[in-house]
Amino acid sequence: MLILTDEQTMLKEAADGFLTERAPIAHLRKLRDTRDPDGVSRELWAAFGEMGFAGVVIPEADGGSGLGAVEAGVIAESLGRTLTPSPFLSSSVLAATVLTQAGSGAQKAWLPRIAAGEAILSLAVDEGPKHAPARIAVTAQRQGNGFVLNGAKGFVLDGHVADALIVAAKTDGGTTLFLIDPKTDGVEIERTVMVDAHNAARVTLSDVRVDADAVIGAVDGGEGPLSAALNLGRACAAASLIGAGDQAFQIMLEYLRTRKQFGKAIGEFQALQHRAAHLFTEIEIAQAAVLAALQALDAGREDAGLAVSVAKAKAGRVAELAVQEAVQMHGGVGMTDEFDVGLYMKRVRVLNELLGDAAFHQEALARAQGF
Repeated sequence: MLILTDEQTMLKEAADGFLTERAPIAHLRKLRDTRDPDGVSRELWAAFGEMGFAGVVIPEADGGSGLGAVEAGVIAESLGRTLTPSPFLSSSVLAATVLTQAGSGAQKAWLPRIAAGEAILSLAVDEGPKHAPARIAVTAQRQGNGFVLNGAKGFVLDGHVADALIVAAKTDGGTTLFLIDPKTDGVEIERTVMVDAHNAARVTLSDVRVDADAVIGAVDGGEGPLSAALNLGRACAAASLIGAGDQAFQIMLEYLRTRKQFGKAIGEFQALQHRAAHLFTEIEIAQAAVLAALQALDAGREDAGLAVSVAKAKAGRVAELAVQEAVQMHGGVGMTDEFDVGLYMKRVRVLNELLGDAAFHQEALARAQGF
């Protein structure tokens, strides 16, 4: 059923309450306006750990909560509502999934630190302007008992503050994942602040030498854990899109109720009511698609990846509509920094590109159907 359980509803209420109190939009504005060098709050990340949010998909044996994709999506949606800059997606979802699926005993020692909000890990996959995990150009060549990595990664979430990097590279027989210390010789990291004031980085690898124990899982066997991490990450990004889109919708509704023109609230005009009603139904449909995808991941269904593509594409289209309508309803002031609605538009634009835009996922669905 496409509804949350009582426990998941309680988690949603806890996450919404925590972020509304500890990390409202004023938190984002402060990090942005003070040009904070990290762009995230380590104190807030530690509090995330204390609340049990940071370890939501990490097994209890590794210090986490041992919950599932739906619970991760619930937290991601709350982050979308408040626009909170957080390492949740990079560390608790992407990196934690890779290490849980394929990490060695020593590598899994990072998991309790992620769950406690003590460590930030970043997954470095994409290299061009668009999400393309099938076209990895970073190489890892064998040398002695280790490997030498060369190439560059872009759009690495929280890469400039990462305590460790998980790098996807091409080896002779496929894709291999490596756990790399950012301070290793040959690793250069450049922070790239995105348009929505969230964090990403460009990582350049120049003759980076690592031992064989840096390999996560098997050599040439990185596609499985990488695919699992990306699918969960995409579903959580879709959940954040729903959170951002729905919050923009709520802001719009409040404006329609309070803004007066020609002696009455503009929300009384039928044309605007029709647009609001249409947007409401679209958000409900997209929310159902996202929950269905998260549930498919938890059930381990073979078609879970396709369900995720449906959710990411639909959530992206609907969230884009939501922020466009919200800005239009506000008129010209909607694009000024004084109003929060413009910040939601920027966040939706970034989330749409993150881990594949609508066109990427529509193509994936078409290919699955043999087109």
